[in-house]
Amino acid sequence: MWRDSDDALITSAARALAAGDPLGALNRVALRDDAPSLALRGIAMAQLGDLVRAKVLLRNAVRAFGPDAAVARARCIVAEAEIALVSRDLGWSPKALDAARTTLEKHGDRLNAAHARHLEVRRLLLIGQLDEAERRLAEIEPEPLPPAWRAAHELVVAGIAVRRLRAKVARAALARAERAAHRAGIPALAAEVESASRMLDAPAARLVTRGGEQPLLLEDVEALQTAPALVVDACRHAVRGQGVMVPLATRPVLFALVRVLAEAWPDDVPRDRLVARAFGARHADESHRARLRVEIGRLRAALRPLAGVCATKGGFVLAPRETAEVIVLARPVEGPHAAVSALLADGEAWSSSALALALGTSQRTVQRALDALASAGKVQSFGRGRARRWMMPPDPGFTTALLLPAPLPGG
Repeated sequence: MWRDSDDALITSAARALAAGDPLGALNRVALRDDAPSLALRGIAMAQLGDLVRAKVLLRNAVRAFGPDAAVARARCIVAEAEIALVSRDLGWSPKALDAARTTLEKHGDRLNAAHARHLEVRRLLLIGQLDEAERRLAEIEPEPLPPAWRAAHELVVAGIAVRRLRAKVARAALARAERAAHRAGIPALAAEVESASRMLDAPAARLVTRGGEQPLLLEDVEALQTAPALVVDACRHAVRGQGVMVPLATRPVLFALVRVLAEAWPDDVPRDRLVARAFGARHADESHRARLRVEIGRLRAALRPLAGVCATKGGFVLAPRETAEVIVLARPVEGPHAAVSALLADGEAWSSSALALALGTSQRTVQRALDALASAGKVQSFGRGRARRWMMPPDPGFTTALLLPAPLPGG
């Protein structure tokens, strides 16, 4: 980061950090309080996991550099942004990072400018803005990057591909990341690539049919995008078939109805069961049945291109128009607060505000979910006030990719 310095110790410490040796870097600058040393100590502490101390050192470094050291200050801002991303503090200012990247590009520091761009893309990926993430990633030329940063680049490529349900693209990117991490010789980076690769070999969803259910890998989920069947997608809350897609993410009652109809197909579903699944009522009265008739009418209108909903003596049955099969694509793990659990399953410490931003919901809703998960012993918190963070051990049994916010396939 500061290899352009005339100070041999600073240059040596920067090289140690680039090689993934934070202790070696600290041995060279631990007793110094000049601006470059403060910055390098901050980065070293971040690599060692002391993010709180790292933030303090980097902010002190920004003040020590002063307004005339524009490039050095910009590098510190990029480092602060990376710490915020790792600590899942998604409230940091993208404008500040963008301004730092512009400064670095203006002064010819294209390597750190590319790193800043990667941080922007990783943040966009976390909050589900895939189109913008892809656009910004396309502005980065990966070939000139050093091996460590090339590996990081390919991890971002793989992350976007997973969310886009492009399994082959994701595997190819992870293979390139593995080779780059091997050349970089940084164990932590190699472990991150290995962890991402394992995710692709874990169930990404479940296929539910009248004959039972089976786990699906990402390749299987991708293949279902063009399957000749009526697919009720409980991962994306949509119904699709024959090249037509009906999104129901904003109409939860309609999706609950079509899902229970699809799970029972080709049999019909009793009205009382539909009322229980759609409205949560234990006992259906006449008002529930009247509301059910209204919602079934809305469902018929929404599904008209793909299927009908026919009344039977006992209830209602789904009637696909141009396919002989109906399947349900379900999340690998379901239940209350599954989306919050999916984000926490990455093993990082999240703030409730960051979870709300990533999920596109209110902080109050997220906090209620966290309290419920904590009461069940599934998550734990540390810190107080704005510094409070939540985390849970990662579960290697499934991938969380399909639980996170993303546009609908083809959207």
